[in-house]
Amino acid sequence: MIESINLDDDASDPIPWSRASAQLDELRPAGGSRGPTCWLSTMNPDGRPHVTGVVGNWVDQTLYFVSGPSTRKARNLRAAPRCSFAISLADLDLVLDGTAARVADRATLTRIAARYAERGWPLEVDGDMVTAPFWAPSAPPPPWHLHAFTPTTALGVATASPGGATRWRLSPV
Repeated sequence: MIESINLDDDASDPIPWSRASAQLDELRPAGGSRGPTCWLSTMNPDGRPHVTGVVGNWVDQTLYFVSGPSTRKARNLRAAPRCSFAISLADLDLVLDGTAARVADRATLTRIAARYAERGWPLEVDGDMVTAPFWAPSAPPPPWHLHAFTPTTALGVATASPGGATRWRLSPV
């Protein structure tokens, strides 16, 4: 069950989670990384925030992303898995809070690599990591760790009609 809290109760109805979820499903457009950037926020060891863009892939209410094993975001997540994502969707600005964990089981790696391939990123499984014949200029070369982010709360602010602002509790925190 998803709990909704209307933050704009004088002016509009609560935004249904289905509106956000349907747009998150669109994070898989054809053509590679085109589409909204998912801004991942983690915590540095000294307490400062670290924000970086990743290519997210929303599958079964989980946001998947890759990172080099020695990148700042991967090191931060190993030390403190709680993190947030900010995403500007078609008609909704969304912030997701939750936890991220490395995925190492072959069945999930294979399934999610196939979903990335559907959107133009031909990932392949290599042991307990994923690899590809390319990489972004701002990222280390493969292989990469696959991470699964599970949101527990979300905040959505509509950027088109119908308007509104809603906070959702997606699972127990």
